[in-house]
Amino acid sequence: MNASAGHRLILVVAAVLAALAVAMGAFAAHGLRTIVDARAVELVETASRYQLAHAIAVLAASALAPQRYLGRLLLLAGAVLFPGSLYALAFGAPRWIATIAPFGGALFVIGWLALGYAFVRSDGARKGSGRR
Repeated sequence: MNASAGHRLILVVAAVLAALAVAMGAFAAHGLRTIVDARAVELVETASRYQLAHAIAVLAASALAPQRYLGRLLLLAGAVLFPGSLYALAFGAPRWIATIAPFGGALFVIGWLALGYAFVRSDGARKGSGRR
């Protein structure tokens, strides 16, 4: 897969995750309350909020630094694992699924740090090369 195809794939996955987050948030607000208990609704609301925020972050990072993949990939992985485990719990998955959420959260943190590092490095590269 070339860099352009990889970049497009990241954009597509981020857009799909954002759409899923909006759909799940709307479902939590309008239909879910009649099916599950309040704790499950809270889990879906939290999951959709984190998923949407990180999908948007990946899209923004793609626009700002398209050549930097690691941070965006880590955020995408976190945006699957963390909300995915919360969605699963909300819909009756076994409690052990909750052990996945901290890994997704850690990927969020590491992804943000990787993005910050990439932005610092790319700024330093521009200064060193004479470009502004």
